[in-house]
Amino acid sequence: MLRSIKSFDIKGQTILMRLDLNVPIHDDKIEDDFRIRSSLPTINYCLKEGASIVIMSHLGRPEGQYNSNYSLIPVGESLAAMLEIPIKFSEDCISQDAIDTSLSLKAGEVHLLENLRFYKEEQDNDPEFSNRLSRHGKLFINDAFGTAHRKHASNFGVVDNFKYYGIGLLVEKELQYLNTMMHKPKRPLVVLLGGAKVSTKIGLLKRYLHVADKIIIGGGMAFTFFKAMGYNTGKSLVESSMVENARSIIDLARLSGKELILPLDVICSKSLKSSPNENAVDVREISNDFMGLDIGPKSIELFNQILESSSTIIWNGPMGVFENDAYSNGTKLIAENLNKISESGVVVVAGGGDTSSALKHFDIIEKLTHVSTGGGSSLELMSGNSLMALERLDV
Repeated sequence: MLRSIKSFDIKGQTILMRLDLNVPIHDDKIEDDFRIRSSLPTINYCLKEGASIVIMSHLGRPEGQYNSNYSLIPVGESLAAMLEIPIKFSEDCISQDAIDTSLSLKAGEVHLLENLRFYKEEQDNDPEFSNRLSRHGKLFINDAFGTAHRKHASNFGVVDNFKYYGIGLLVEKELQYLNTMMHKPKRPLVVLLGGAKVSTKIGLLKRYLHVADKIIIGGGMAFTFFKAMGYNTGKSLVESSMVENARSIIDLARLSGKELILPLDVICSKSLKSSPNENAVDVREISNDFMGLDIGPKSIELFNQILESSSTIIWNGPMGVFENDAYSNGTKLIAENLNKISESGVVVVAGGGDTSSALKHFDIIEKLTHVSTGGGSSLELMSGNSLMALERLDV
C-alpha cells in the first residue's frame, strides 16, 4: 500500500519532496512548464497544512558534474512566480549550508536544492549520498512520476533513512488514471500509438494486444510495420532490428482476432527540409528516394472514425514530425478531435514526452482527461512492469 501525503499530519513538519522539474530550457527561458504546474497541487497542499518543503529534482543530463546550463535557477524563479512567494535556493544539494537552510525553515517556506545530477552518486543510488539528502527533512514524499521507473538515490536509496514516507498528489493521480486504463477501462478501449520507435513501445503493444479492442499505429513506427509486411518504405524511418518483432505483433493480432490499424496514406518528401509532395501517397507506393513524414488525409479520417466510436482512449506518440509545420497536420487534427471526444465524456489519457510536447504545441495539453507527466514511467506501468521507486514506498 502506498501512503498518500494526505494520510500524514504534516503541520510543522519539514518535508523532503522529490519532484520531476526536468523541463526544456533554452537561453535560461523555460519552454514548457507543464511539469512544474503539475507539481503545484502537492506543494500548495503542504503549505496550506502548515508544512515547510525542501524540493529536489534533476534537470537534463549534466553527466555527474556542475554545468550552469543545467542549473535549476530558472525553475526556481518560475516556481516562485507561480506560488507567489519567495523561494530559498541552495547552490548544492548535500552541502552543510544547504542542510542548515532546510533545518531552519519556518512553516510555509520552500527551499529548492540545486540539480541532483551534478553528482554521479545520484544515478548510482549511492548510500552516503542518499543519507546526506535525507538530512533535509523528517518526512519523504515522492511526487516525481516521471522518474518512478528509475532506481536513484533521491527516489529509492533515500527511503532507507526515513521512518515515514509516501507519495504526493500528482503520483496518486497518475496511478489512478493509468491503473484504471489497465484493469477497468470502459469499452471499447482504443490504443493510439505513434512516435519514431517500435522498440520503446514493444512492451505496451504486446500487453494491449490482449487488453485493447483496437490498436492504431501511426508516426514513424508505422514504417517498421510496413517493412515487415513487405512494402517498400523508401527512405522512411525503419528500425531494422525491430522488423521481426513487428511481424510477430502482426501475426499475434491476427491469431487473437484483434484489429491492428495502420495508415492508408502518408505525406512524403525527399528530406525533412524539402517541401512535401502535393498529394498524399498510398503506403504501398512509396518511392525509393522519398520518406514518409506524416499520415495522410485518408488515414486521418480512418483513425478519427475509430476514435469517435470508443469509450476509452490511450494515446502515446505523435503521428508525424509535428515540429515541422509541413508535417504537423496529422498530429494536429487527431489531437483536436481527441479534445472534442474528451469533452463529450470519453476518457482520453495521453502520455509520453513527445505526446505532451505535441499537445503543448497545439495548445490542447490542459483539455484532455489526463496527460501523464511520465514518458518512460507511464510506458513501463502500462506495459505491466512495476515502478521501482514506488515499489520501494510500499508499506
